[in-house]
Amino acid sequence: MRIRRLPVVVVALAATLSLVACGGQREPTGSGTASGGRLTIATGNTTGVYYQLGGALASVISQKMSGYRATASETGASVQNVQGLVGGNYDIAFSLGDTAADAVKGENSFQAKQDVVALTRLYNNYTQVAVRTSANINSIADLKGKRVSTGSPNSGTEVIARRLLEAAGLDPAKDVTAQRLGLPESVDAMKSGSIDALVWSGGLPTGGITDLTTSLGKGVKLLPIADLLPKMTEKYGSVYSEAPIPAATYKQPADVATIVVPNVLLVRKDMPDALAEQLTKTIYENLDALIAVNAAAKGITKENAAKTDPVPLHPGAQKALDGLK
Repeated sequence: MRIRRLPVVVVALAATLSLVACGGQREPTGSGTASGGRLTIATGNTTGVYYQLGGALASVISQKMSGYRATASETGASVQNVQGLVGGNYDIAFSLGDTAADAVKGENSFQAKQDVVALTRLYNNYTQVAVRTSANINSIADLKGKRVSTGSPNSGTEVIARRLLEAAGLDPAKDVTAQRLGLPESVDAMKSGSIDALVWSGGLPTGGITDLTTSLGKGVKLLPIADLLPKMTEKYGSVYSEAPIPAATYKQPADVATIVVPNVLLVRKDMPDALAEQLTKTIYENLDALIAVNAAAKGITKENAAKTDPVPLHPGAQKALDGLK
């Protein structure tokens, strides 16, 4: 297959997704070894970037790594992904950097240190807070008393949503009517008017947010939240930074200043070095295939690949990245 031919990539991706999109059902534990086998990839909500890129990655692995067949599964995302990875349900997992940092430290959502390492840093996730224009919400503090989707249970979105509310002086359990919805359900609830706002952490563009802003037009807007960054970094460190959501991304009237966090691709520490090396090399040799599926993958670069601290790189991944320089 010629990776640069978009139609071939899309067809391959569709075939892969048809095997794995099972309404949140995962396949049995993967059995990948250094010489071949089946690999399972934990992704996220069906309208999010993790799901799209996870399917593309599964397609690339299956086509480019002799002896392997990879499948991608819909999940609740980061926290659930780490739990499933450590539990042996998945071989590879997408995760937000803040969740991954908590995992290796044994903090917040994790009661003990988790034996996970990174294959590579990925693109940045942008915190996207969409609010109904009629709800008179102009800051995170204005969410008090409102109906807010804080993301799927045990997702990275839920982690950052709670932290944003706390940074704005709100109690997530008392000051908002929290709805723990996945992105597709959140978008539907915004359209029907059953919630006032949603929080989403994802790459640009995210299909679900594109759907929402296209459907509601001026009836929805994205909230600038960068003013909360100092409190976020004071408590959680430099994993968070500021970046704009360009106006053209969702056809908004102006750029929206928001908080970003990097994504990482995780595996267990016990993954064979040769397999981790091969996987990492395959990713960087086939970036065009990932970018063809979602432009967020343009943020996956060799220059930033090893910047996964405090999550350690797998030794096999480090060897692959050294060879790419």
